[in-house]
Amino acid sequence: MNPLPEPAQPHRTRVKICGLTREEDVRAAVDAGADAIGMVFYPGSPRCVDVARAAALAEAAGPFVSVVGLFVNADAEEIAHVAERVPLTLLQFHGDETPEACTLAAQRCRLPFLRAARVRAGLDLVEFANLHHDAAALLLDAFVEGYGGGGHVFDWTLIPPAWLPPVHNPTASAAPRIVLSGGLNAQNVAGAIERVRPYAVDVSSGVEAAKGVKDHARIAAFVRAVRGADAG
Repeated sequence: MNPLPEPAQPHRTRVKICGLTREEDVRAAVDAGADAIGMVFYPGSPRCVDVARAAALAEAAGPFVSVVGLFVNADAEEIAHVAERVPLTLLQFHGDETPEACTLAAQRCRLPFLRAARVRAGLDLVEFANLHHDAAALLLDAFVEGYGGGGHVFDWTLIPPAWLPPVHNPTASAAPRIVLSGGLNAQNVAGAIERVRPYAVDVSSGVEAAKGVKDHARIAAFVRAVRGADAG
């Protein structure tokens, strides 16, 4: 008699809350069950924090939550300056950095990195992924003028079919780790997870009361919606 197949393990979508500027918001994210917090070091962002503030936020996160530093077109020296003073566990490159620049900065800091892709028609995501093969994961965000999705959802049909969940495509195991971003909130994240089955989801404006000020109830609702999608 053939043994019964092992039951499928439930998918667990990781959650990153980004654009944090206040310790109380970090604690709310951790209490809700976030796996990672993100801090912005891009001066052009209203959510930008300096090194001293970032160090305080990282301390508020505690020892078992990943701390991600988001950079836009920063040079390796600038990134290393931050990483020497803030206990980052992951870098995120969100500008026009070359693959070589990403790898150089990550090696300088001895940290893994995420590479953001600003998705729009005409961008070959497979080629982008191949170019950035050193990245621990690709973060897919909406294309807008400037940097960051600005709360906009991109067209998920632009994601390569080979990266879709196994239920739709048996070859999905070849897909890179995907962090889905861009206009997510508690109302649409379950549908995003069902369609894309990303490794993680990333939210900023979707859980805010104002830019850089998080709404704790929205954070909790977002994480609940992710866990509900995983269970369903």
